[in-house]
Amino acid sequence: MTSIEVTTESEDSGPSGYAAARLRLLQEKAQPGPPRRAALASLTDDWLTALFATATEQTGVRGAALVAVGGYGRGELSPRSDLDLVLLHDGSADAGAIASLADRIWYPVWDLGLALDHSVRTPGEARKTAAEDLKVQLGLLDARSVAGDRGLVAAMRTTILADWRNQAPKRLPALDELCRERAERQGELQFLLEPDLKEARGGLRDATALRAVAASWVADAPREGLFEARRILLDARDALHLTTGRATDRLALQEQDQVAAALGLLDADALLRQVYEAARTVSYATDVTWREVNRVLRARSVRPRLRAMLGGGKTAATERTPLAEGVVEADGEVVLARTARPERDAVLVLRAAAAAAQSELPISRHVVRHLAAAASPLPVPWPAEAREELVTLLGAGEATIPVWEALEAEGLITRLLPDWERVHCRPQRNPVHTWTVDRHLVEAAVRASSLTRRVGRPDLLLVAALLHDIGKGWPGDHSVAGEVIARDVAARIGFDQHDVGVIATLVRHHLLLVETATRRDLDDPATVRSVATAVGSASTLELLHALTEADALATGPAAWSTWRASLVADLVTRVAAVLAGEATADPEPVEPSAEQERLAIEALRTGEPVLALHAQAETPNEDGEPEPIGVELLIALPDRPGVLPAAAGVLALHRLTVRAADLRAVELPTELGECVDVLLLSWRVAAEYGSLPQAARLRADLVRALDGSLDIPARLAEREAAYPRRRGVKAPPPRVTVAAAGSRVATVIEVRAQDAPGLLHRIGRALEQSAVRVRSAHVSTLGANAVDAFYVTGADGEPLSDARATELAREVERALG
Repeated sequence: MTSIEVTTESEDSGPSGYAAARLRLLQEKAQPGPPRRAALASLTDDWLTALFATATEQTGVRGAALVAVGGYGRGELSPRSDLDLVLLHDGSADAGAIASLADRIWYPVWDLGLALDHSVRTPGEARKTAAEDLKVQLGLLDARSVAGDRGLVAAMRTTILADWRNQAPKRLPALDELCRERAERQGELQFLLEPDLKEARGGLRDATALRAVAASWVADAPREGLFEARRILLDARDALHLTTGRATDRLALQEQDQVAAALGLLDADALLRQVYEAARTVSYATDVTWREVNRVLRARSVRPRLRAMLGGGKTAATERTPLAEGVVEADGEVVLARTARPERDAVLVLRAAAAAAQSELPISRHVVRHLAAAASPLPVPWPAEAREELVTLLGAGEATIPVWEALEAEGLITRLLPDWERVHCRPQRNPVHTWTVDRHLVEAAVRASSLTRRVGRPDLLLVAALLHDIGKGWPGDHSVAGEVIARDVAARIGFDQHDVGVIATLVRHHLLLVETATRRDLDDPATVRSVATAVGSASTLELLHALTEADALATGPAAWSTWRASLVADLVTRVAAVLAGEATADPEPVEPSAEQERLAIEALRTGEPVLALHAQAETPNEDGEPEPIGVELLIALPDRPGVLPAAAGVLALHRLTVRAADLRAVELPTELGECVDVLLLSWRVAAEYGSLPQAARLRADLVRALDGSLDIPARLAEREAAYPRRRGVKAPPPRVTVAAAGSRVATVIEVRAQDAPGLLHRIGRALEQSAVRVRSAHVSTLGANAVDAFYVTGADGEPLSDARATELAREVERALG
């Protein structure tokens, strides 16, 4: 580090000489930042040393020292910083002499108008006070000798550090609580329009707390970027002190342009973005460090008891619970399985993130760093599994946020979504907004996750919520720019052309409903028609309604109200009426493929289930071989009751996740010329983790389930009792409805629920127990959301009455609740 030299004449070492030298130093513009702070501390050291020498000579006190603590102890003096000083003495001098010595040091400081935090103590008194006052102890951890008996200072420092390390199990939780209380009062620095650079969460106080944790030897903070983050915050505070002439740490709006200019930045937005980035680094380091502290302290408290239980032998190995393919839980964190190969598994980043969020677990920082260094890039467009894992991550609610921040801290978000860089840490100067642009987008996805039961395509809602303000990083109307960017991003992550268009429409018109409802005459037919024209379809209107609410709720408390909600709901009702001519007709029957027809004929001939498994390949891996992302499972068997719950239950027993499914009956002639229904079930499945089961085992279990010798509910309950699933995110409750005008030949029951093992089995059982016949079923899993439609009839083959259909929907909903 380059130092700044400030020379003073030897005879001008008094207050006036120090003041003049200090002024010259602070007006020096060549080398601000760490060199100036160190030079100011050194200059102050020289002045105080001279004061101390004169005072000890005049009072005759021996065995004393002047000690700098806190920021001055660290050599980080900002222009208006307090001088934190301790006059340490060995107790040999009488109290009057010590008081006289102190006065000869403190008064010259006060005469210059400098803020002074001072105390007079013996080493024993310092130790006692530190034991009683955590803030005193923290200051003494940075104790540095300025003048006098250096041995006295060294001995006190050694004792204070030893006490800190010995008392870490009690003191560190107290420090953690102190930091949390301060964060509650001051807020998050990285989101505040007028942040307190010192006291807000992610500020200089937290950076100092991380130094204290490292001094305890219990855990160490992530060092990458932390020094630079502290430098940025200190530089901003220096510039703030110089531009205001006051000892303030709050970066007020009216002073941001001046501070930015002093730092050589373009404008106040550039300043805030730099400060936010630094605060985000400190906050992330804080989260990681305290998690490690708590883990170590918990392990220390458990280990002696565990050794006693094991008879003094070795402690048990950490349990590793599978969460997804290549992802396990270990010691309360998400880590990679020993067999995971990030360099060969491009989806592993998103799979690990989705598993962490769904399980409400932190993802290990070491894992994130390893993935950032080793994971292979996703192909463009993304494979289907990657898109599904992104949607699962976004749909996890509040648990999404810490996982997203962990990925963002290591640059993985901008690697996955390059357009994210423009909104990263971008401030929003509208006081209605609580968050920066990037955090607002994540918050909108969090809010949207609670609305997924209201829409038929929760995946489009979640992705549109994440992208709706993506255009704010570009000039012009952010909705217009965002439409273009959203179209590119949606195509990049693998949506088809139709879905890309829907997402682009949602982003382009994400303000349309609320602006029209609050600023236009809804009784004017032209107003409603214009909205209907812009939206285009009832399904897009449904999504836009949910997105409007999610966006407003994620903005801040002033952006949404009962009044606004009622106006928007009224507009949506009117627009839906205009779009009502788009009621869906019955789908055209799809002819079975040649293989499906072959399997159906074989099932009719044998009277038994027939299965076929086919791996679905996506892009080639680095060896040129196709990478399977799932398996298509075809099942054909003669129509009979209980097929759907039996087949779904067998898949759940074998830990197969159903991504999509289709059930329908086809008529085949027998040798006697009669027509018999054969059921065709087409599934797209993937193993939760591990390898796929053999088709022969699936068939054997399906036969047993159908003949009653395999009790699927009991087996699933036994597995749940033996291996209870970790409590995950609290999902919205399931919603079962009757689709209006869904079909002329059947009643359509729509189920929207959180995907879970055995979900389709429970739905199938509920339908069977209600004595309805399932003519066809269309099942899709969108991230963590299941969106299923079942075409059912009564025993007579006719659609259900309205009352019976409503009752059936309630019965299924109760079965899932």
